[in-house]
Amino acid sequence: MTRGDDDHSCPNQLAARRAVSMLRIMSEAPVEYRQYRFRPPAGATELLVVRHGESAPARPGQRFALNDGHGDPELAPEGRWQAEQLGVRLAKEDIHAIYVTTLRRTHETAAPLAGRLGLEPIVERDLREVFLGEWEGGLYRQKAAEGDPAFRKVISEGEWGHIPGAESSDALRARTVTAIERIVEGHPDQRVVVVSHGGVIGCLLAHCTGGKPFAFGGADNASISHLVVADSNWILRRYNDTGHLAGELSAVAEPPT
Repeated sequence: MTRGDDDHSCPNQLAARRAVSMLRIMSEAPVEYRQYRFRPPAGATELLVVRHGESAPARPGQRFALNDGHGDPELAPEGRWQAEQLGVRLAKEDIHAIYVTTLRRTHETAAPLAGRLGLEPIVERDLREVFLGEWEGGLYRQKAAEGDPAFRKVISEGEWGHIPGAESSDALRARTVTAIERIVEGHPDQRVVVVSHGGVIGCLLAHCTGGKPFAFGGADNASISHLVVADSNWILRRYNDTGHLAGELSAVAEPPT
């Protein structure tokens, strides 16, 4: 019998020899440990927390209309453009729900994304902006620009309650953290978008990280921050992502409202 006849008549032996050769090669390959890539814990909720787009400017003597005591300006033209860019950025993500607050600037910011995804935004009242008491309706911006002593004290001590009649930082934290816990309970193993406000975002991220109250107070309009929450375990994965806004790494932050 020729060698060719032998190879043809024993295919199983050839396959076995090849398998042994491959095993030998594999056994000689060096052991490797790749860097860990983050995966959300089982049952966790991913929250893409978005600050609303830029709202209309405040003007002396022209107070914003109030909604349940809160200033309720519409988006400025720049803010509408930012909302469109946000919609383009997130349209390809696997998003199960969109949450907004009672204030119109969050609805207008969410609208382009909601239209692309075919989702109806859900109102979560307790994620509305910090209540600014006597400085509501746009006056806060003026006081900030003028360097009012009460404003400086708010910033230096991280306490909203120094504004006459305003909500305290503890009260803000209590209602906003509770609101996030409600959302998380309803969306295990899902990703949601939450369109909220600068003061709220700063509060939530400080709670997540154990940082100072205003450590994350500079979220830009239409920026994205990324929280992963499972039970009482909060993880911050991203802060102030503005890559969808004309390629900017970051923009100049405005006051929280």
